[in-house]
Amino acid sequence: MPAEARVAAYCWDTVAAELDNAGCAMLPGLLSPEECRGIAALYPEEGHFRSRVVMARHGFGKGEYRYFSYPLPSLIGDFRTALYPRLAGIANGWNRRMGIAEHFPDTHGAFLDRCHAAGQTRPTPLLLHYVEGDYNCLHQDLYGDIWFPIQVAILLSEPGADFTGGEFVLTEQRPRMQSRTEVVPLRQGDAVAFAVNHRPVRGTRGDYRVNLRHGVSRLRSGMRHTVGIIFHDAR
Repeated sequence: MPAEARVAAYCWDTVAAELDNAGCAMLPGLLSPEECRGIAALYPEEGHFRSRVVMARHGFGKGEYRYFSYPLPSLIGDFRTALYPRLAGIANGWNRRMGIAEHFPDTHGAFLDRCHAAGQTRPTPLLLHYVEGDYNCLHQDLYGDIWFPIQVAILLSEPGADFTGGEFVLTEQRPRMQSRTEVVPLRQGDAVAFAVNHRPVRGTRGDYRVNLRHGVSRLRSGMRHTVGIIFHDAR
């Protein structure tokens, strides 16, 4: 099934409500097991990527990832294009609630034109590779002045069969309150859409802003691959 048809099959009112309530929303079964294995198998093939990052060298955690080069693999590019318009409406609603003037265009191509005009021309979709003992510290994927406030991660490996541990973790820092943690129970092929940096929360006196970070807990055994779809490009 084409990417656009798969994306359209989800109830986006429910996705928007979950993002509003928790800062993240699952998209179960976005990819098939065969597609997951096909993307994961790209990791050793240098020609698909523009750079490799070893996390321990930068204090990011332990493990590694590669940024794809343009042109993106068709499946990843198709989902990046298909997911963006659905999320742009949610992102624009968040900006209105937080009093942020920026309005995101309807199509991903138009948004990339904005990134490229600002000097952000390097693709950001990435493929992450973890083995036993690896983890990803809490972080935010911001690569320049222009960034899209929601991103998507797709788990390519099967928990319990390919690996144990390695849970996707999201933390939310609320003003004058202790931080809240969300652990997302992904299976192979499931995706999670989540806030990149901040989002609005409805309070008794109106909306207020909370800051979010995401990461991956320590892998206890096996090997885990994830593809990250980030909608803004990097400097």
